[in-house]
Formats: sequence, structure tokens, C-alpha cells
Amino acid sequence: MNRTNDYLISEMGIDAGVLAIVDDAEKKVAVRFAELDDIMAFNQYKVLDAFRKNRVSDSHFVSYTGYGYDDPGRAMIEKVFATAFRTEAALVRTQIVNGTHAISMALMGVLRPGDEMIAATGLPYDTIQATIGLAENSKGKGTLADYGVSYTQIDLNPDATINVPAVLAALKPETRLIHVQRATGYAWRKAILIPEIEALFRAVKAVRPDIICMTDNCYGEFLDTKEPTEVGADLMAGSLIKNPGGGLALSGGYVAGREDLIDLVARRLYTPGIAGECGLTFNQTRTMLQGFFLGPKVTNGAVKGAVLCTQAFQDLGYDVSPKPLDPRSDIIAAIKLGSREAMVAFSKGVQAAAPIDSFVEPVPAPMPGYDDDVIMAAGAFIQGATLELSCDGPMREPYTIYFQGGLTYEHARFGVIMALQKLKEAGLLHVSK
Repeated sequence: MNRTNDYLISEMGIDAGVLAIVDDAEKKVAVRFAELDDIMAFNQYKVLDAFRKNRVSDSHFVSYTGYGYDDPGRAMIEKVFATAFRTEAALVRTQIVNGTHAISMALMGVLRPGDEMIAATGLPYDTIQATIGLAENSKGKGTLADYGVSYTQIDLNPDATINVPAVLAALKPETRLIHVQRATGYAWRKAILIPEIEALFRAVKAVRPDIICMTDNCYGEFLDTKEPTEVGADLMAGSLIKNPGGGLALSGGYVAGREDLIDLVARRLYTPGIAGECGLTFNQTRTMLQGFFLGPKVTNGAVKGAVLCTQAFQDLGYDVSPKPLDPRSDIIAAIKLGSREAMVAFSKGVQAAAPIDSFVEPVPAPMPGYDDDVIMAAGAFIQGATLELSCDGPMREPYTIYFQGGLTYEHARFGVIMALQKLKEAGLLHVSK
């Protein structure tokens, strides 16, 4: 690393003490990196096998226009996703604008008036609260509550695991769906691990096989050798500008699971009479398939960057979640920075590390769906792509920043370096050379 560090010091103005912090942290997590590389290799071959089994051809890259009827490329994307995720069907569409849209569409597609959904992992993140109808400013705007769907919340145990007995005790005749949010959102907890999801869904199905088990899988794809749909989830949803898009998908999202449920979700996205028979991919078939193929490798770089970030900041005395060597189930690193000034400095560092708009300085501002001002840093090739290097967080106590992404490990690593550098320049971090 000597030549690399010499370049970072001489050409990019990085403090040698900052580099020493990162180099030391990297040595401490080497064993964890090897474990993550093994998971990545497993998933890379799993995805490759899905392409081979479905006989993907360059003929599937042909672009269609108009309604998009009988588009073989679109059908192939969905076959590959379904095969890799071990599901009966998948809906993978450019018309799904983000993860919140995919999750909301799935909920609204399968729930009916009089049904109840149970959130088994505590309060969902802010934008899903609006979908459910928990946010005051969302009432009367087409939420689940407006359509007569009731909501029950089961908080996590003190150790941030699922309270399975409490979920089972809460089941009622009208309970139709159990919702698990795998990633942390803006909560201070570790992400929910695959074995925990499996234990919950197995217990629910043992007493109520009719209940739909659903997982919000955003940020979680390729973090384990299994996905939620391989351990009992009837539905899972996510975004293509996160892990499964591999940094190439321009937009879109997916819902995967039981074929009858996917049909209902498609009818929600489009219309009851059309379901999934239409919908252009807008000449994005190639990038969506190629991004999915690269997804395991790109996700691996991002998760290693998150591990490095938590190790470096833990070494400096900050509280981090999850701990560097903990099992992980998303690509997010949470750091309690303790002050508004530190959140701004950290975000400036991540922005300055970006290939796009590195010269921009992020500032806290209102954001739709959130009650507090939010600060975000993201200089991405794809706008809003949180598989690319970014950070964000609501400006409220205890001033926690959420760091994620990086199309390569080296870029995620540089994001950590620049966050530390900007904290030092702001007088909020003192390092010795």
C-alpha cells in the first residue's frame, strides 16, 4: 500500500494519520473479508447458473416499443430473477421507481379491506410508514389504512432479534400478512439475519399456513448464501439501484415470490385486466441482466466498505452498528457521530470522494416522506443509487449517519478516508501521524 498511500498524500492531500487509521482497521477485518469473499463467490455462481439454465441469448437484448406485449427480453429478466431467488415468479420492471414503490405495491397488491398486516420487526422506515397510513400527513391519500387494512406492530427484542412468541400471540383471524424489514432503515439495530427470518416464517406457517410472509429485501440481496424466499418468504421486494442492479440498472425494482401473489402485484402496478403482459423495458434489458450478473461482486465491495467503516470509527471510540465482525444482512454502516457538525463534515467527505459532483457540498434539507431534515451525500452515475457510495441520515439526536455503497471496494474505502479527512479538517477529529 506504500505507493497508493504516497499518491493519496501527495496528489490528493490526505493526511498520513488518517491513512494509518484506515490501514490499521483493514488489517483487523481481514478474516471477515475472506468470509465475505466466499459468500460473494457462492452467489456469483448461483446467478451464473440462473443465466445458463434459462439459456439467455443476445437475442434477448432486442428493444421493443409501444405496449411491450410479448417482450422476450423482459420475460427472460424475470425468469433469471425467479431462478436465482428460487421463486415461482418475479416481476422486474422499469416502471417500479424505487424500493419503497416495490414494497408498497406488493402490500397493496395482496391486502384487501378487513385484512391485517403485522410488522414483525418494529416500526418500518419513514416512507413505508406513509404507505401504511401511520404518518399524519399521509392520511386520506390512498394508504392501506384508508382502504381498511389494519396494522399491528411487534417491536424487536432488546437484542434486536425478532420476538417470535409475541408475533404468534398477535395473530388474529383477519391477519393476512407478516412483514419483515431486513435492513435497518434509520433505526439503531443490526439488520435481520436469514436464520431469524427462517425461524419466524416457519413458526408462523406451522400455525397459520394461509398467512403471507413478506420480506422487504432492500440492501440485503447477496449478503448471505440464501435469500428470504429460500427460507419461507412468499414475497420479497427490492430496488434495482441497490444490490441486484449491480450499478448498471438505470432504474427499476422487483417483487419475487409465489406466482399467484406476483400476478396480484402486477395487476396493482398496471391494471387488473392487463397484469404483467405489458410494460416496456426501454432498451434496458442488457443493462438489467448485466447488472444482475455483476450484483454479487459489486455488493461484496460495498459490504466490505461498510465493515471497514465500522472498524475505523469504532477504533476512534464511536458507537457503530453492526460491529465490524458481526454477521451482516445489509450493506449499511451506522455511526453515532453525536453532533450536527460531525454529520455535515462526514457527508462532505463522502461527497468529495465521489466521481460525480465531488465539488458539491451537501447541506441538510427537507425530504418527502421524512419528518426531519435529511442530509445526503451521493455523487453517483445513477441518481439515487445507494449501491454506489453514499451516506445519509436525519438531523436528529443522536446524529447517526448511515454509510453505504461503493461500486468497488477501493471506492468505498476512499469514502471512509475522506469522511475521516473532513472530520479532521473541521477540527472534530485529532489524529497523530
